[in-house]
Amino acid sequence: MFTGIVEELGHVESLTDDGSDSAVLKIRGPLVTSDARHGDSISVNGVCLTVIDNVDGVFTADVMGETLRRSSLGALEAGSQVNLERAAALGSRLGGHLVQGHVDGVARIVAREPAADWEVVRFSLPAELAKYVVEKGSITVDGVSLTVMAVDDETFSVGMIPTTSKLTVLGAKDVGDPVNLEVDVIAKYVEKMLGDRHV
Repeated sequence: MFTGIVEELGHVESLTDDGSDSAVLKIRGPLVTSDARHGDSISVNGVCLTVIDNVDGVFTADVMGETLRRSSLGALEAGSQVNLERAAALGSRLGGHLVQGHVDGVARIVAREPAADWEVVRFSLPAELAKYVVEKGSITVDGVSLTVMAVDDETFSVGMIPTTSKLTVLGAKDVGDPVNLEVDVIAKYVEKMLGDRHV
């Protein structure tokens, strides 16, 4: 479980196809690797990955083909920057919201509208996720916990303060670039519990 508060911008050392519908990803991240052990979870652009090795500030993770197809991780290459967050510890502050690191879909940046002290960023909204996205609700974009400012059937917008732009990969992304989305898991549980009932 994560909080959507990015701890560090890491750099991809390599993404290597291992020939069996999976890949090996190596990422440099001195902060998140400072106490990482085999089996620990690290969120990479919002995708929960398991550490299989950690040497000199570089951790290695296996990435299944399913993950490569359902997220934007397959587009990474050596030198790519990535958002990194270690799993939340019980008893720590929850600065963002409950994030699982299970990507629900991939969206693209539709527009960036700069303002004096912040910026509005608009993303495409996959049709199958639209029912889970509400104004003033939480959404995770590339592992960043954000608040939805506005939403319609095809897009949603968030406000990004300078700190978010500076300390996450979202600040460097352009219109058309892909991003990983994770909707609020509470909405999915509520939907399942209610089933076909109308309230």
